[in-house]
Amino acid sequence: MSHSPPPLRHPVPTHPAYIPEPVSAPGSPDGYQRFSSSAGQGTPPGPGYHVPAYVPAPSVGQQQGQQGQGDFGAWGMNDATAQFGMQLGQSAVAAGQDYVQRNFGTMFAATSVKHHFNVSNSYVMNKLRLVLFPWLQKPAAWRRRVRRSETSQTAEWASPRDDINSPDLYIPAMALVTYILLCALYAGISKQFHTKILGEALSRGIAVLILDFAFVKLGCYFLNVADSASVIDIVAYGGYKFVGVIFVLVPSFLIHAPLINTLLFIYAFLANAFFLLRSLRSVVLPDASAQLVSSPNPTSTATIPPAARRRRVIFLFLEAISQFLYMGVLVRI
Repeated sequence: MSHSPPPLRHPVPTHPAYIPEPVSAPGSPDGYQRFSSSAGQGTPPGPGYHVPAYVPAPSVGQQQGQQGQGDFGAWGMNDATAQFGMQLGQSAVAAGQDYVQRNFGTMFAATSVKHHFNVSNSYVMNKLRLVLFPWLQKPAAWRRRVRRSETSQTAEWASPRDDINSPDLYIPAMALVTYILLCALYAGISKQFHTKILGEALSRGIAVLILDFAFVKLGCYFLNVADSASVIDIVAYGGYKFVGVIFVLVPSFLIHAPLINTLLFIYAFLANAFFLLRSLRSVVLPDASAQLVSSPNPTSTATIPPAARRRRVIFLFLEAISQFLYMGVLVRI
């Protein structure tokens, strides 16, 4: 006896034919809108219903209004607290800028830095000759030039482009970079190059500059040198020693003769010492032109007592002799 199979039954869908619209929520702070999946809230869509692809975004004014009302509320803050925090942050930034300007603005003013980089090709060549052969210049030619400012009509030092005796930052900066590259080259020739050599050479050069600057500044302070040179001038004078160091290092790569290298080092030291004696004289023992720059309308010419003058001359010689130690540290790479 044969049995017929049971009739097939199609599955009955268990999910609703439409997605009910959830309960409306307050507008989000970012201006997003909820898209509706039905023609009307709580009613199923009809046969010819079409769901739009997107809902037009509100205008810019509406977005700003919504953001202004709900931006901080979304983060749990009210408008008063948020505005107070913004005002406090702006006050802190303004106070920090004012502190930096009052304490460091006079040391590293942008106009002063630009003044020390105002050089020309002829100035660079003549300055290098002066640093390496300072005894070729006559004593009367070491005095710095003074000019009248175009804006305030006050006396100021001439730029390096117009005065070979004016200190600059271009030659010291380029000499420091060249010194670092020479240290890396020497390590490469010795097959001992490592990236840390660049950092060590830079740290050694900056440490020497800081020590030299501190010695000159402290000496001017204890000797009561009024209206001493600016920070940039002293750093520039101290940076010229790298020219003598390069003058010693370059021949040592080509000629492996200890005696010749020693003689070159002694010559570079004497040249740099003599150069500093002549250059720093305008700082430690200022003349009438230096007093005119520091005081545009001098009422009297200050006279340095003989005892104080003698102490300042000794300080100049100590600064010149200390270059032997600084340059000795730099050439040992």
